[in-house]
Order: sequence, then C-alpha cells, then structure tokens
Amino acid sequence: MDVRADLPVVVIGAGPVGLAAAAHLHERNLPFAVLEAGDKPAAAVRQWGHVLLFSPWRDNIDGAARRLLTGEGWAEPDPDVLPSGARLAADYLQPLADLPALKPHVRYGARVTAVTRLGVDRVRTAGREATPFLVRLAGGEDLLARAVIDASGTWETPNVMGASGIPAHGETAAGRFIEQALPDVLGADRDRFAGRRTLVVGAGHSAANTLLALADLAVRAPGTSVVWAIRSASPTRTYGGGAADALPARGAIGSRLREHVESGAIELLTGFGVDAVSPSGDGVAVSDGTRTVTANRIVAATGFRPEHGFLAELRLDLDPVLGSTRALAPLIDPNEHSCGTVPPHGVDELAHPEPNFYAIGVKSYGRAPTFLMATGYEQARSVVAALAGDWAATRPT
Repeated sequence: MDVRADLPVVVIGAGPVGLAAAAHLHERNLPFAVLEAGDKPAAAVRQWGHVLLFSPWRDNIDGAARRLLTGEGWAEPDPDVLPSGARLAADYLQPLADLPALKPHVRYGARVTAVTRLGVDRVRTAGREATPFLVRLAGGEDLLARAVIDASGTWETPNVMGASGIPAHGETAAGRFIEQALPDVLGADRDRFAGRRTLVVGAGHSAANTLLALADLAVRAPGTSVVWAIRSASPTRTYGGGAADALPARGAIGSRLREHVESGAIELLTGFGVDAVSPSGDGVAVSDGTRTVTANRIVAATGFRPEHGFLAELRLDLDPVLGSTRALAPLIDPNEHSCGTVPPHGVDELAHPEPNFYAIGVKSYGRAPTFLMATGYEQARSVVAALAGDWAATRPT
C-alpha cells in the first residue's frame, strides 16, 4: 500500500485560501490537517480588518466553502456589498473554520518551521516521491503528510523600504518610527498619526488606502500632513483606470487619490527611492541621496515577499525575479499585468519539481502584487483536484 494513502494533506495557513483548500479536500474525501500559526482563522486578514476590499462578496467566497456553509444554514452576505477584512473574517472565515467538517482538522498556534521528506534531504532522488513529507512545528513536533499545500501568505514578510531591495541605511535602527502597511489610521492607530506629518512610501493599493485615510484624518485633526514618495516618475499606474476600471471600487480609490494629490492635500514626491533613514528628535529624515524629507511617522507600503527558508529541503523551481514558479511568472508579471489581466491558471502553473508540494494564494505570486482572492480559490480547487487524481477537473474553470 502506498505509504501516503493514510496520511493527511497538510495545509499551512487558515486564511481564505487555506480554508478553501480544506473545503475542497473535505468534498474530495481526502484526509487533511490545517496548521495555523495564529490563535484563530484569518489571523493576517484581521490585521487589516478596517480595510474595505475592492471586490464584492460574490468574488470573495470559494465555491466549495459556500456549499459547505449553505448546507449548515449559513446566510450568505449581500453579494454586491464590499466587505471589510473584519467582516470577511467574522461573517465568512470564522463560520467556515467552525464547521463540523473542518473544525476538528484545524490546529491553531501551530507554526511550521520546516518541511522536508522523511529521512530524505533535497539531494536524494531514489524513492523520493513515495516518501512522506515531514512537517516540523515550532514546538518540535513532527507531522507526516502525503502532500503539502502552502497557503501561509506573505503578511509576515513585508518588503523593506530601501530602493535597492535591501534595508536603506539606518532603516533598521529607525524601526520605532516605521509602520507596516495598512495601519488603522482612523481607528486604533489614530493617535500615532493625528497632528503629525506622515510619509507613505510605496505605490500599490495598500499605499493608496493609507493615503486616503491620512487625508481624511488631516481634515479632522489639525496639524496632520501627508507626504507620498514613489520610485516611479509618475503615479499614473497607482491611479488606475478610474471610472473605466474593471473593478469600480479600485478605480474609485485611484480617482480619489488623484484628487487629493492635485488639490495639494497630499504632497507627492516622484522618482524618490529611499536610500537612508536618520532618526532626528521626534521624527526621521528620509533621503534618496539627493533630496531629504522629514516626518514623524513612516508607513512602509512597499509590498511583500514570500518566505521560502522553511522549505529549503524541498526541490523548488522558483522564478529568479518574482519568486513564484517559473511557469506562473510570465502570467503575473506586474510589469505586464494588473490584477484584472492575469489569465486563469491552476496546478500546471503551480507545480514544482517536488511532487505533491504546492504554494497557493498570495504566496504563489512571490513578489507580484497582482493577486486576487478569487484566483486563490481557483488555485485551491485545481490543486486539490490533482491530489484526488481528477486531472480533467484541474483545468481552469
């Protein structure tokens, strides 16, 4: 008997895509275990719970998850409403994780520190595919698995501010002045920004959301000012398609941001790549080597990168630029694509030389910021179909 047959598929992460994978595994009658480092499902989503998604509920609920929830009497939210991260967690992901079909198989406080093959390092080939995965937890416990789906995300590994991809001079020492992306400017974190000058570094949607919140705060709290620094020569890409955007809410964010910049409510610095950060009294001086801007707080909204260190003993074929699989990279390249232009893809583009290991969700995109949740759900569906041997069903729907 195949040694893997009685072992579970281990899913790393109980966020939206990890729980979607669990729902599909349940529908396929495949044994599974979900390992979540946090103390509840959607731990990372809850960190940006104040932020509205720019896609409505209809695009943020996985098909298998919907079927399981509906079967237990769940009332689906209005499909046309844009949920916040908090509502996504409370109204969908928590009920999903609490379903009798999933709850016994989800472990919290279970941080994965290494994934390898039992008794086999990365070099050995003989018998590799028939050897179970060994998944080690932070407490030292080892679990065996027939397959591993890494849906751990990238929230805990943000990019640095330094324009060269490494920390800017003084960035680490100035850490007490630097916020990770998406602070709750108008809520829990208000006192850190009200009446102060904040520099937002970055040109993605996380930066745009924070800039809009700071502009709103500036109206309510005298003395609040906002500076926005981007590496590119123009903010046009951040502004997006406006009224013509495929996602109207995303277009509205860009349009509002443009209005604030043109009115002077937000000071824009273009062509500004952070080179050095120097604490000075109650604030910091940030330089690009030629110009210097001062601020009391910095929000580093410079994106995220995947953590592959705990996968070092697996045979991964990573694109040297993005850190996704090589097959997926050209489909998600941010130099060529936005969220709305990434073509459908599945197990074929997500496969590594390591059989039965897959990264799905935002982590599968590496450093590309072009991910949409619905894409992650399709990835989960396709990968689980492959693990079940239903190759006809692995093709994008």
